[in-house]
Amino acid sequence: MNSPTQPVARKRTKATSIDIAHAAGVSQATVSRVLRGSPLVNAETRKRVEEAVRALNYKVDRHASSLRLQRSGTLALLLFEDPTPDDSHINPFFLSMLGSITRACARAGQDLLVSFQQLSDDWHADYADSMKADGLILLGYGDYLSYRGKLEKLVEQGTHFVRWGAVLPNQPGLSIGCDNFHGGQLVGEHLVGLGRRRIAYLGDASSHYPEFYDRYQGCDAALHAAGLALDPALQVDAQSAEDDGYAAARELLVRGAPFDAVFAASDLIAIGAMRAFAEAGLQVPRDVAVVGFDDLPTARSASPALTTVSQDTSRAGTLLVETLMKRVQEQPAESFTLPAKLVVRRSSDPDAR
Repeated sequence: MNSPTQPVARKRTKATSIDIAHAAGVSQATVSRVLRGSPLVNAETRKRVEEAVRALNYKVDRHASSLRLQRSGTLALLLFEDPTPDDSHINPFFLSMLGSITRACARAGQDLLVSFQQLSDDWHADYADSMKADGLILLGYGDYLSYRGKLEKLVEQGTHFVRWGAVLPNQPGLSIGCDNFHGGQLVGEHLVGLGRRRIAYLGDASSHYPEFYDRYQGCDAALHAAGLALDPALQVDAQSAEDDGYAAARELLVRGAPFDAVFAASDLIAIGAMRAFAEAGLQVPRDVAVVGFDDLPTARSASPALTTVSQDTSRAGTLLVETLMKRVQEQPAESFTLPAKLVVRRSSDPDAR
């Protein structure tokens, strides 16, 4: 037994990867990548981590490392709630993508875990240091500027993820998205070609919703090329829901500024707007041409059938899974932009079939 005057021997604590991360000024996930020899770490960062490893005499636990490298064989699809008239709370555009995601997972030998999320929840923390899934596919997110911080947290904690959305400069993580700007250009060129000159835009036109904003800017670019421009007085904010489109169209009518065409940022907005115009006694397309975006199944069955911009949801689902699997396997991967295609129907052109 030690006497009160004798010092008590203390067990020396081994350095951990957290200590290495602190000493090197990087995340623990980056330390893990360096120790695994991942090619995704740049030379300068790798050098700092290796110097910290030597300085702290860190010894890699090979058994623990092998356990950490085990994969669950599962990818998680996180769907975020959207306002819908039914109880699904799922944007129908994403339902059309779900089938291709499921098939792509099957081809890759991966199980798919579908999880329903609310944007107010700390969903970004749920998968940190978790064996629930090897990576995340994110569909739907609302206000991008509010959402971006959670994406940055996923990057910081080393979570593999890919999202459907606008491909933006310096964005956190990878995105698969549509060429929304070109889609907007196609709409603007189409409407100008039909002789429409006063084009309204229903949808957010700010960096909070970059996909909608790109569509707005693309249409405006097409109008400028024809010596015209979108009038700010004819822009009304709307989320991607039929009721929002109805309300936005009613607001447009109340403003009283003349217009002869409407470009809606989504098919749901367009369908809601056509309902408001019908109630106001306006005929589509005689009095006002209407164009949407997405090419949902309901666009074909709308009355009149809706002219819209088609996004390749089948290819999108495949690319989301393929890109995420590259990230999970520590292979180089990039964001990708899919082309947009204009589908002309009778809501803008009475002669269309």
